[in-house]
Amino acid sequence: ADEMGELQERITSTRGKSITSLQAVYVPADDYTDPAPFTSFTHFDGTTELSRDIAALGIYPAVDPLASSSTILAPEIVGERHYNVAREVQRILQRYKELQDIIAILGLDELSEEDKITVARARKVQRFLSQPMYVAEVFTGLPGVTTPVDETVESFEALVRGDLDDLPEQAFLNVGGAEAARAKAEDLQKSAGE
Repeated sequence: ADEMGELQERITSTRGKSITSLQAVYVPADDYTDPAPFTSFTHFDGTTELSRDIAALGIYPAVDPLASSSTILAPEIVGERHYNVAREVQRILQRYKELQDIIAILGLDELSEEDKITVARARKVQRFLSQPMYVAEVFTGLPGVTTPVDETVESFEALVRGDLDDLPEQAFLNVGGAEAARAKAEDLQKSAGE
């Protein structure tokens, strides 16, 4: 822990220059209360947590957006719109997580209409967070895609607002923005009709 603090102290920004440090931390038995990872995390500006549960859904990268964090997700840094959309995405995912036990025991039919909409949007958000990465082309057979931040924010805004409720959740897996999801939905519909 002391070594981590010393390293972080040495790589802090100076006038006109900075160093970005990317560190991988292994968390033994996924125990985040273990002193070693816990102490390490206090030095980081952001964390990206990978999830076995998300990987089991076939969603890659398997990043858990509720467990991950960043100090730059602030309205004065990313802008009001980006911040508000990100928080709404987190709210929807958190509500979905809270509903998991009810869904497992009683099923989707027992949810209120509002919760059914939240669940449908959350499942689309989960899939929309997948990324067709250039480095994975060899494994997935899908071409890599780069989506500008503005388009990403706009697409998630449309999703959480309900503008994309008519699209099936599979249309959101491994696509760039909302238009790519619409195009994939059309392809899925054509395939189903054949």
